[in-house]
Amino acid sequence: MNATVTAPAGPGAVRARRGGLLRDRDFRLLWIGETTSGFGSTLTSVALPLVAISTLHASTLVVALLTAATWLPWMIIGLPAGAWVDRLPRRPVMLVCDAASLLLFVSVPAAAWWGVLTIGQLLAVALLAGTAKVFFQTAYQVYLPAVVRDADLPEGNAKLQGGESAAQVVGPGVGGLIAQVFGAVTGLLADAVTFLVSGLCLLAMRTREAPPAPPENRTTLRREIGEGMRFVARDPYLRVLTVFGAVSNLTLVGYQAILIVFLVREVGLGAGVVGGLIAATSLGGVIGAAGATRLVRRLGSARALLACEMIGAPFALLIPLTTPGAGLAFMVVGSLAVVAGVVTGNVIKSSFRQTYCPRHLMGRVSVSMQFVNYGTIPLGALLGGALGASIGIRPTMWIMTAGVALSGLVLLAGPLRRRRDFPASPEGHAQGRTAPMMLR
Repeated sequence: MNATVTAPAGPGAVRARRGGLLRDRDFRLLWIGETTSGFGSTLTSVALPLVAISTLHASTLVVALLTAATWLPWMIIGLPAGAWVDRLPRRPVMLVCDAASLLLFVSVPAAAWWGVLTIGQLLAVALLAGTAKVFFQTAYQVYLPAVVRDADLPEGNAKLQGGESAAQVVGPGVGGLIAQVFGAVTGLLADAVTFLVSGLCLLAMRTREAPPAPPENRTTLRREIGEGMRFVARDPYLRVLTVFGAVSNLTLVGYQAILIVFLVREVGLGAGVVGGLIAATSLGGVIGAAGATRLVRRLGSARALLACEMIGAPFALLIPLTTPGAGLAFMVVGSLAVVAGVVTGNVIKSSFRQTYCPRHLMGRVSVSMQFVNYGTIPLGALLGGALGASIGIRPTMWIMTAGVALSGLVLLAGPLRRRRDFPASPEGHAQGRTAPMMLR
């Protein structure tokens, strides 16, 4: 599919051309819903480990298992989820996922108030909420091109990533404050409310996507899954991005799974300070989303991605140097640079995939990549937790952040090092056509 093909232009498309996508009603609703949901997810990223640490006195390995359980569904049902999403209308799938997540996160404070909360329930909630996220995220990535024109996908991805990053600035601080004043379980109740907001925004949207392929045009589920996997495996760009994502996520999550344990038990910080510190470092995501367009204009999409990973990632080596007082600056500076690079890279990669892949394969291609990318996340969490329990938390932080610093070298094994921009379509490799990654 050529990246210059656009969706049918309607009133929303005209408003988007005149004043940016936030003037488009449906995109604005999607942005509000996803930013609110992202805010809730950042509350949970702080609240869930704190519930395990402070309420249930969990070990380092158990805290890491919570992260692993959240991402394990990508390994279990990721591939069939992509084929199912390609067969189903995406907005109803997203609504069901929002409703399920709301109920799951309400169950934790309810169990805590009744005095029956256990580690087993926390693990079950993390696993089931992660399952809902598999379907929601796959459907969401396929649904976005139905809401905006192809040419506006980079802007849409940048705004959605920027909103999520802004929520991450506020969320951890609020999560830490809620945990300190009201108790960590209350933060999970706040997350449940954000799924309600997300669902209401989806219900209010007027965009109607094209119907999925009729049943008579479908093959078996196994064949559809194989089609998506083969497309990724044979494409030199998608293949290297998939391997890079797997290596990067393994090391990123390896240290992030024990980061709160590191800050609480090794550095000696309280819940409120931990939340504020993570909020401060999340500003890197806002910076990355805001600067993605400018960086692509200056360097080109392929070179911009390489710059993010080769320059930003090595700053991760500052994080294990964190100590109380002035030494907290190592955490802030290191995490700011890493997060900025990750978010900028995500904007570039998402926009490329959404314009580059044939529309009828998008769900399966996305989930095939995510199956490998996200499949290493629970492995990274388990590795971080196991090493932290056996050799110590700070040595483990050094090992994992060194892996983050070196992960960008994977990108040099593919064709990106020879190009300024990503190609516009699979057929455009030889002709040298490039995807329009420029925003207004």
